[in-house]
Order: sequence, then structure tokens, then C-alpha cells
Amino acid sequence: MGRIPIPRETLHLPASQVPLRRDTRSTSRTSLPGNPLAPSAARRFTRAALADWTSLGLLTTCTFCQGDEGCSPGEHSTDLLADDAVLIVDELVTNAVVHAGTTVELLCRLEDPGEDASGTPEGEGEEPAAVVLEVSDHHPARAIQSDATGQAPAGTPEYGRGLQLVAALAERWGITYRSGLKTVWARLPLEGRDPGQDQGAEPALRRGLRAAEILAPATRRTVRDDPEWTGRGALSFLAEASELLAGQLDEDLVAALAGQLLVPRLAEWCAVWLDAEGGQQGAAPRLARVWHADEARIEPLRRILEKEPPRLPVSPRGGPVRMPWPGAGSAAGADSGSGSGPDSGAALACRLVANGRALGTLLLGRPGRGPVPDEVTALIEDFARRVALAIGAARRYTRQVTISRVLQRGLLPSQVARIPGIASSLVYEPSDDGLAGGDFYDVFPCPPGDRWCFMLGDVQGSGPEAAVVTGLARPWLRLLAREGYRVGAVLDRLNRLLLDDATETAESASLMVAASAAPGVPSLPATPPSPSEGSQARFLSLLYGELMPLPGAGGAVRCTLASAGHPLPLLLRPDGTVRPAAEPQLLLGVVEQVAYESSTFDLEPGDTLLCVTDGVTERRSGRRMLDDGDGLARALAGCVGLTAQGVAERIRQVVHDFDESPPEDDVALLVLQAT
Repeated sequence: MGRIPIPRETLHLPASQVPLRRDTRSTSRTSLPGNPLAPSAARRFTRAALADWTSLGLLTTCTFCQGDEGCSPGEHSTDLLADDAVLIVDELVTNAVVHAGTTVELLCRLEDPGEDASGTPEGEGEEPAAVVLEVSDHHPARAIQSDATGQAPAGTPEYGRGLQLVAALAERWGITYRSGLKTVWARLPLEGRDPGQDQGAEPALRRGLRAAEILAPATRRTVRDDPEWTGRGALSFLAEASELLAGQLDEDLVAALAGQLLVPRLAEWCAVWLDAEGGQQGAAPRLARVWHADEARIEPLRRILEKEPPRLPVSPRGGPVRMPWPGAGSAAGADSGSGSGPDSGAALACRLVANGRALGTLLLGRPGRGPVPDEVTALIEDFARRVALAIGAARRYTRQVTISRVLQRGLLPSQVARIPGIASSLVYEPSDDGLAGGDFYDVFPCPPGDRWCFMLGDVQGSGPEAAVVTGLARPWLRLLAREGYRVGAVLDRLNRLLLDDATETAESASLMVAASAAPGVPSLPATPPSPSEGSQARFLSLLYGELMPLPGAGGAVRCTLASAGHPLPLLLRPDGTVRPAAEPQLLLGVVEQVAYESSTFDLEPGDTLLCVTDGVTERRSGRRMLDDGDGLARALAGCVGLTAQGVAERIRQVVHDFDESPPEDDVALLVLQAT
């Protein structure tokens, strides 16, 4: 097939500059089942192939800026190019599944400059390097129509309009027929992909809207009643909807996505009400989302629906129920005839029910007064069930995050004490997993007022188990310190307290095992857990110390500290030398017969003590950790002359810059600097 004349603004790089190195690994292929899951699998496979080529150096630099400063290698080739490739593959695989229903073969290939010049018109020179995408099926049921410009002719069914997207994004595309095999291919050149076209507000959204306009132009946005689509396309629709909804953790976003998925595929408009959390008595449902195929009619429709929320009979199944058209027979309905509100048709409502609990209501309207086909009703019911499950999951996640945040606020001090002669700075960044972290800290005075204690600890694990230990350890430490115990003795007693608690847990489990042996009681595991097994969640690493200003010593402060299985604190002198300030010792809560020892030294003016948790030292980038080869000490040595706050910010930045991905563990560090 010849070149499609599509106007483009391109940056014409010489073929010799195209960042491609030929390699036997430059072809990736896979076979996909002919079912609704194939398009999503194809999208993931295509992105993975481009990412692999970039990591292998086959795409060695950016296709736009050629590795100039400010652009990481492969950045745009795996963003802009991947976006276009994924859109094309999604449409071609969807077509193959809908129209053939057989196994689909997907091939992604990198082509060298000039490798495929067979289709190049005379005088255009050597072909540029490109990514070629091929999608084959084994049952060519019907030819896909297009005119000379690659546009679908008037009257083309909507299922064939996906190739307009291919024509708009590809430099060249075509169809190859063989005996029992049909292959649709598209060629994406590596040169001339300007990232500036996608900069600005919400570039991904704008690219998605562009694809949506190609696939469903405004003049053709009508509700689908095609029996073939309801049969085959509906399965793909439900699969894609499930994948999209399952990844959302906000109930309002789930409601918004539900509206955009339904309109205009199955309805002209829709609305989602959400019930109050926990089924609060007397609480009115909240109108979370209203969506209409004509955006100018969204607000008029919202005003009508706010006055007339649907009232459905209680039903554990939550199937679709026929409802009166909103505004009919009321003053609000008079406005609908003016063209500002909904006109008329069939309205259906579904209770959103998950795990036997009602979460909200989905209301949708379809044009025409005829009955809604049974196939469409069943599809709407199935879709509503998926929306309810997504809302339920989002609410569970929100509850978990809220509980964790409340725990976090209760387990950590609201502020740390100021120490005379010491400037301090604290950084605490919990991981973004929604669970209460295991890191904790504290700085507090001890009577009679000449001693200040500090701690930085890390409980094994996270979530409620870690929160329990944190909730015990920090108050215990404060109590022991204020009772006058010195550093080593405090750790000795905390170690025994943790072991006693673990022993009680194991004894409780043993009693449960014994009770299960009674007649009529379901049997539990025959072997009771040992104290060590019960104490697994009680392991604790801790850095604990005390500071005493020395009168008449020129501002020096005496520091006594001990480290129990914790990253060792580092002492930075004004001359740039760095050394560990403690000796390594065993974790707390492991062995009972341990005598913890402390180290004592003087912090002279200008000395800086850095205390961190393993979220700093074990920050990963691939197989490397930040503290490999004394990496943390080297970073601290570069902080000479900085204030305590400056040192804390510098180390925090080192942690974040060590790898592109955000830290997976809590990050906590405490800087103490003698002034």
C-alpha cells in the first residue's frame, strides 16, 4: 500500500543520526488468545518490548534531542513512540478479536535505515529507521474498507473506524493476505517525533481524547444497539472496564470513569449516587457524577436529578429497574422540551451492591421509547456489578489509609524538644503504601533538666503489627529514661519487655491449641508456636542516646549512645572526616541474655551527628544500595559547613536522587549539630 498523505510537522533528522543499533534482539513476538483480554495483554507486551530495546541500547538516545542535557536516554522513545505504538496495537488486536476470534499473532520489529525501501516512492531517498507493528489472525472474516486517504467511507460501521487512528499515527500501513492468514501492519518512523507537541497540561489526556475523536466522532456518538457488538464487543468492553476500574482507589474517580465508559456506548446520559459510608441512618445519597453525550446538557441534567434522586426497592441482587424519565410531568420537565435538558426515552436504575452491601445507585437514560433489549439490560447489570466492586475496594483502601494516618499521628510526637547548645533537624517520610510505618523517633528532656534523650527506631514489618510495637516501645523508653536508667540499662530492660510480650503471645496460642482438643471444638495446628515464632513481629532496631551540655567546656555536649541492630550513627568533624559513633549490637527482642553497652564522646562546636534508619542506608537502585562502599559516609563528608537543616536536606535529596522510583521504605533521619 502506498504512502498515506497525512500532513505532519516533522523534524527531519538525517537517517545516519537515527539512534538505532541493529541487533538480533530487535524483534519481539507473541501469540495472544482470541478473547477480550488480548488487547490489554498486547498493550503491555508492546510497552515492554520498547522498554527492553531501550535498556539493551538498541534505542541508544532520545529520538528527538539525541541525548542532549536534560533528556535521559530513551525518554521520548519510550513515551511518545510507545504511546502511539500502544494505541495502534490496541486497535489492531481488538479488530482481530472481534472479527476473527482466533489466536492473534503480534510482532514488534525495529528496522534499520533503508532496510525496507520497497514502498518508498522514487526520489524520496533512504527509508528512516522505524518500529514496525504486525497483527495477524487466522480467519479473515471480512476486508476492512478505506478510501485512498485512509479514511473510512461514509456509512462505514463504527467497528471499522479504528483504522482511522492507525492511519493518523502511522507513516504507512497496509494489509497483507495469505492463505488462512491476514496481517495488518503499521510503520512508525523514529525520527520526527516532537515531544513539544505533548507538553503542557494533561498531555496523556489530550492524546486519549484525540484517539477518542478518531474512533467516535461527535456526529456519530450514538448509543450502540448493534447485536454483533452486544455479543462480541460487549465482552471486550466489560474486560477493559474491569481492568480500568480495578486500578482506581478513589470512589469519585470510579464514578467518573463509570460515566465515561457508559456514555455513549450504552446510554445517552448517566448519573451515579453514592450512599454514605457505613450506611448511616438518614444520610441522603450524594450525587457524585453526571455525564451526558452532549456536554452542554450536563448541568441542566444535574439540576433535575438533584431534585429527583431515584428511589429503588431493596434488592440484594441490585438488577436494573425501569424508572420514569427525569423531569417528566414536572416544572423541571418543561425545561427539557426546550433543548436544555434531557428529552425522553428509557431510564434504568441499578443499585450498586458489593458483598451484600448497597453502596450507591447508577441511573442511565437511553433514547427512544422502545423496550431496552434483554442483552443490553444484562450487560448494564454486569457493568454495574463491576462498578460496585471497584467502589467497595476504593472505600476499603480509604478506610485503611485513614486508620494508618490516625495511628501514625498518635504514635509519633507532635514536636521534638529543643536541646541547649544543639541544633537539630528531623526528616520523616513514610512510604506511600497507605500502611502505618515501622519507623519512629523522639527527642525529650529528662529530669532534673540537665539531660535530653533521643531515639530513632525501626520495627520489623509495617501496618498494625508494627504500630503495636511502636505504641509500646516509645512510651516504655520515655518511662525508663525518666526513671533514671542509663543508656545500656534502658536497652536491657526494653529487650526483656519485648521478649516477655512475645512469650505471652506464644502462651496464648498454646492455650488455644489445647482448647481445640476438646470435643466439638474445631482442630487447630497440633504444634503450638514457640516464643521465638510469636516474637517475629516484635524485632526492633533502635538507636538510643542521651545528651548532657558540659558547663564551662566551650559549648561541648557529652553524648552517650548505643545501637541495637540499627544503622550506625555517623559523626562528621569540621575537617570533613567521618567515623561511626557507636558499635554494632544485636537487635532488640531476639535473645534474652544480652548486655547492651554504650559509647560516650563529646560533640564539639561544629560537630554533626547523623542518625538514620535503614530506609536511607538500604535505598536501592537495581542491585546497588545507597550505603554500598560507605556511600552514606561519602555523602555526609560533602556536608561540611552546612547547618543541621542543610545537612538533613542534603541527605534527603541524596536518598531521592539515588533512584528514579520513589523510596519503598520509610525514610527517617535525625541530625544533631553542636553549636
